Amino acid sequence: MADKNSDTTNTTATVEWTVTGMDCAACATKIKNAVGRLPGVTDVNVAIMSERLKLTLADGTTPSEKIEGAVRSLGYQIEPRKAGAKKDFVLPGAVPEDDHDEAEGHSHDDGHDHDHDDAGQDHSGHDHSEEDHAKHDHAGRDATPKTAKAYARDDSGHGSPGHVHDDPADRGKRWYQTGKGKLVIFTALLLGAAWIIEYLAPDIGKWAFVAACLIGVAPVAQRAFAALRMGQPFTIESLMTIAAIGALFINAAEEAALVVFLFAVGEVLEGVAAGKARDGIRALANLVPKTAQLVTGDTTREVPAATLSVGQTVLVRPGDRIPADGEITDGTSGVNESPVTGESVPKTRGPGDPVFAGAINTEAALRVKVTKGPEDNTIARIIRLVEEAEEARAPTERFIDRFSRWYMPAIVAIAALVVLVPPLAFGQPWDTWVYRGLALLLIGCPCALVISVPASIASAMSTGARRGLLMKGGAVIEAAAKVDVVTFDKTGTLTHGRPQVTDLVLFGATTEAELLAVAAGVEMGSSHPLAIAILNKAKDAGVTALPSQDAKALMGKGVVANVGGVPAWVASPRYAMEHGGLDGLGLRQATIFEEDGKTAVAVFREKTPLGLIAMRDEPRADAKDAVRQLTAMGVTSVILTGDNPRTAAAIAGSLGLRFEADMMPEDKLAYIREIGTKGGVMMIGDGINDAPALKQASVGVAMGSGTDVALETADAAILRDRVTDIPATIRLSRAAMANIRQNVTIALGLKAVFLVTSVFGLTGLWIAILADTGATVLVTLNALRLLRFNPEREG
Repeated sequence: MADKNSDTTNTTATVEWTVTGMDCAACATKIKNAVGRLPGVTDVNVAIMSERLKLTLADGTTPSEKIEGAVRSLGYQIEPRKAGAKKDFVLPGAVPEDDHDEAEGHSHDDGHDHDHDDAGQDHSGHDHSEEDHAKHDHAGRDATPKTAKAYARDDSGHGSPGHVHDDPADRGKRWYQTGKGKLVIFTALLLGAAWIIEYLAPDIGKWAFVAACLIGVAPVAQRAFAALRMGQPFTIESLMTIAAIGALFINAAEEAALVVFLFAVGEVLEGVAAGKARDGIRALANLVPKTAQLVTGDTTREVPAATLSVGQTVLVRPGDRIPADGEITDGTSGVNESPVTGESVPKTRGPGDPVFAGAINTEAALRVKVTKGPEDNTIARIIRLVEEAEEARAPTERFIDRFSRWYMPAIVAIAALVVLVPPLAFGQPWDTWVYRGLALLLIGCPCALVISVPASIASAMSTGARRGLLMKGGAVIEAAAKVDVVTFDKTGTLTHGRPQVTDLVLFGATTEAELLAVAAGVEMGSSHPLAIAILNKAKDAGVTALPSQDAKALMGKGVVANVGGVPAWVASPRYAMEHGGLDGLGLRQATIFEEDGKTAVAVFREKTPLGLIAMRDEPRADAKDAVRQLTAMGVTSVILTGDNPRTAAAIAGSLGLRFEADMMPEDKLAYIREIGTKGGVMMIGDGINDAPALKQASVGVAMGSGTDVALETADAAILRDRVTDIPATIRLSRAAMANIRQNVTIALGLKAVFLVTSVFGLTGLWIAILADTGATVLVTLNALRLLRFNPEREG
């Protein structure tokens, strides 16, 4: 194999394909190993639930056709994802370039009366075939134009004859209409015909079963041989082929044919179970409608939703789903955001209010200005999180993968010993022990064990996403299940993050208008909750902010800016005291405010105090209940805040939790690092200043209303801004880990039982294949129970 890193001057590209037909983690392993052997290929990742193959490819090494051929030779369908888009993800349902003109050609007058049936307006039922994904996803932002072009083409090739993995065209069909289902029917007919022939002509009955076995096992053997050529001798297909052919040599043709049939049945069951596990994730993509009513002047025209760009305006009629993240410019209506946040009660939204793609307009027509492109809207970001989360594998999953690498060779070695030792050492009959050795081979596939973790993780992530609880992978779920301490930022997390000015204290000859004009000038352009409170107060008082420039944040202390050409500060009383912006009397007044649970800031110029502004931010209504739930779960809650101890104590006392006050960002970081040595720590924050602490914690959780920096840095996100979603996240994670433990017990338990019974001759070949398939199906079905789990229910 060529050295993938020998030519350091080679440019590389991150490329992606859609691969269909994967039933379990063993499928992903086969693809990963086969593709990873090719020259120039590195960083191979195969995601089962999102059906994605992602790798880094050096230019001028392995052509796309060879990669696709390697995957097809293993019996899977593969199509390249579209390249050259702006982000790592393009929402399914986009219309190909060639179709844009046709789609945009439908022009409607704004006032035209369209016959909309409200009951039919739920676009979530739209069926996106895998071909949609292949046409509209892409290789990734790192692809060079040359490479991107190579992978954007639509390869219509199909797998080799006899392959029984899922075909994208089979989606939505009944099991007997699918490729796998037809193979089951075919092998059943072969088996039935053999039994009839044996009944009518016993002399040739054996050969009828031999023929049924060979015909049925042929496609399986073909895939086993393809895997063998790629250096993978230990696959379920190879074990199945050896067992079936071996059974023929010991005159067990009838049982061999039955095993082939049961193997085909097992693959159908595995495919159905895997498809159901994917349905929750696929449903997210279907939340956004395929088309939108684009407003151009006084008319509207129907365009693909995937072609909308920032700044355009769309018309959303009652009953329709909103096609993009945006801001309402005209109209007031109830908006059902349950597809995104899980909140079932529609919220009244009007001009200036933000809305999510996928939310349902329930009452009146709205005009919405697009604020995020289709590749970056809320639904797309959720799907991207879920897809990328598959790459963040749980430690348990990584351990099981390592275990499975030696488990199957070990089983093959044990089977060989079972076949050889009794006849050679003790003179036992060869037929008996060959038969038992073959049964051991069928037990040896670790599919159930390997799928036990990803199936549970995918179900848990899907359940969380439906309720606005996003977790970035199995590693996050496993860490969240072990959390002992939850640390909260105060502003915008435990509180609404919308403080209001309650008091103004003036110093010297400063007037109220002057105080507000200077303070608003310093805070102009800031999105901090305290800054917004000051700006709103100035606006309500009819005061115009003084012009300012060169604003600079004093991390955890305040803000300084040149206001009217002279430096001015809005800072904490302690900082103001240290820099001549507050005297002893002013500090005492600030202390009184803080004892009342208010936050006080000092406004001053160089050595010249101007006044104090006091604000209060009320706790969220569910904050106290969230703390109670966490306590009942054995989790300690702590506030980490930059506020003074008196303000922090007032909030903490009302909620019943501990607090740490006067904390700079680096103090929060040090505190989390310290307590992290004693157990799992979850940090909840919403601001840029929380980003370091979110990263340091075992699990960092961003509130959905927080900044993009916090959302990107965090391991999880709470979209509904409900504090009770924190215990719900921990509850879901613990349920997922319990489910994983159950799955591992089922997988290993069944294997252990049937390994023993096979060695002692208590169970035969057909029971062995049933046990192997049954374990995989049981594990998957058990994981699917998490789709019905309600993390908000206590107990």
